[in-house]
Amino acid sequence: MRPTIAVTRWIPDEALEVLAQAGEVKLSDADRPLMPEELRDHVAGASAVVSMLHDRVDGSLAEAGGPGLKVVANVAVGYDNVDVAVLAARGVTVTNTPGVLTDATADLAFGLLLAVTRRLGEGERLIRARTPWSFHLGFLLGSGLQGKTLGIVGPGQIGRAVARRAAAFGLRTVYSGRSAKPGLEGEFLPFEELLRQSDFVSLHCPLTPETRHLIDARALQTMKPGAYLVNTTRGLVVDESALADALEAGEIAGAALDVFEAEPEIEPRLLGREDVVLTPHLGSATVETRTAMAVLAARNVTSVLTGGQPLTEVRP
Repeated sequence: MRPTIAVTRWIPDEALEVLAQAGEVKLSDADRPLMPEELRDHVAGASAVVSMLHDRVDGSLAEAGGPGLKVVANVAVGYDNVDVAVLAARGVTVTNTPGVLTDATADLAFGLLLAVTRRLGEGERLIRARTPWSFHLGFLLGSGLQGKTLGIVGPGQIGRAVARRAAAFGLRTVYSGRSAKPGLEGEFLPFEELLRQSDFVSLHCPLTPETRHLIDARALQTMKPGAYLVNTTRGLVVDESALADALEAGEIAGAALDVFEAEPEIEPRLLGREDVVLTPHLGSATVETRTAMAVLAARNVTSVLTGGQPLTEVRP
């Protein structure tokens, strides 16, 4: 019998065609994240699982899959939703989808930066509400970018792509990470010094125990009063309650968030603020990028199931 490949949510047809070459595809027909029990039922007896970032892939899921489970392909760069060590101990290969979403996410980070600093959301809401307005020199003034400092937290592929875009906007770039990166435009700074110097802070670090709530009350108090925060990495890197407190106290000028601590729920105090831009996890949301992510995940599955090596394996 051909192996069963459980796909937990819709993926593009191009990826389904790749999977069909290696096994029988079992696609969830629920247009929502599966509940834990539903997820375990869906993957029962599967040789491969194509998971989404909202799926919790742990020992109980691997047990539901059974001894024939060989590979879990997570359609995301981050894999904080996957217990890699537990799966590896059971002999299950874990893969992710790095590289293919770099430019799309970097583009969105800059889009969010422009939206919050130039008050684009406020202006659009004003017009859609048919609020009377007229041009004058003090109307909806924002903050320019040229000659200011952008702090990049996490100089990986996406962080580097953001740095390249920053140069075109006339920004000075500084960055913080585990170590200095040869060849990266910008100055390496310790994290707290980056917060002190930056007019704009853009987050691109992975979610780990060390980066959970990296942006907390203390970090926000360290930032400049006129600084803006942009998050396109993982929601739990930012303490949303502390961010709301900081905005209410005027400790920073604004924030733009594409990811949230408990998606799709959002800290209620952020929803009504004009100095906050909110988008629903759109970092990789282009037709080209989402298709490439799904196809890469599918190719990982087919490679493992046919006795080959995974293309983008995640190791414990």
